Amino acid sequence: MSRQDSGGKGKASGRGSGNTRKRSSARGNAPFKKENPNAQAGRQNKAGTTTKKDTIRLNKYIANSGLCSRREADEYIAMGLVTVNGKIVNEMGHQVMPNDEVKFDGRRINPDPKAYILLNKPKSVATTTSEAKGLTVMDLIANATQSRVKPIGRLGRNSTGLILFTNDDDLMAKLHKKGMPRLFHLELDKNLKAADLKKIAEGFKLGDKELTVEEISYVTNAPKNQVGLKIRNMGNSIIREIFEHFGYQVVKIDCVTIAHLTKKDLPRGRWRLLSQKEVELFSML
Repeated sequence: MSRQDSGGKGKASGRGSGNTRKRSSARGNAPFKKENPNAQAGRQNKAGTTTKKDTIRLNKYIANSGLCSRREADEYIAMGLVTVNGKIVNEMGHQVMPNDEVKFDGRRINPDPKAYILLNKPKSVATTTSEAKGLTVMDLIANATQSRVKPIGRLGRNSTGLILFTNDDDLMAKLHKKGMPRLFHLELDKNLKAADLKKIAEGFKLGDKELTVEEISYVTNAPKNQVGLKIRNMGNSIIREIFEHFGYQVVKIDCVTIAHLTKKDLPRGRWRLLSQKEVELFSML
């Protein structure tokens, strides 16, 4: 397996890389402190109550999803075909929060355009949507889209590499069910024995779990403590658990590919929007 570029100094790509917006050469495409307006939706004021500007009329919410017009939405609401957070709503003019679960005829609807974003995460950034965790990946993609996207999978605060974001509920459900193949460049605290590499490749039992990896090999032209590992598991801690089981500590974790997506022309701390072709290729997983 060849050594993967860590993406630290690559040339920023064009429109697809998100560079048409304000730049911060040291901090990626968007200033860390700038916040996506949608991230403020649903926030409470100082008195602990929700402000009216945070809400949207239910018929407009439905119409924004592309399902129908506002007038038709009112008819569907009157017929009892719409639920909000699991409860049927018949009230005309009902206000909903952007993060409420709205369903039409049993199926969840989303008023935002579908968005797909790839970020090359730097170190010391948390993979979370919580605002209480300091600098997060959501800060880095604040200017990428107005849609309310979430990260798929996790990388630890001190791990680096690719993270995929979307608001496509169907794709998220599919990837969480089937897993998402990710290739990691790992650095261990000592050389990985060939016998242990073989055991990991063949699969083994860790407690009550049968662990399997898709691929594992030494990184070409690198010390034996550097390993390439391809795995479908969506979590981050599983990688450390695998190597701790055999007596190794993972010093560095860098996600270099997600399915068919790579870090090519995507420097650390920068993001880009996926092309339509890249989105369609997920259907082959």
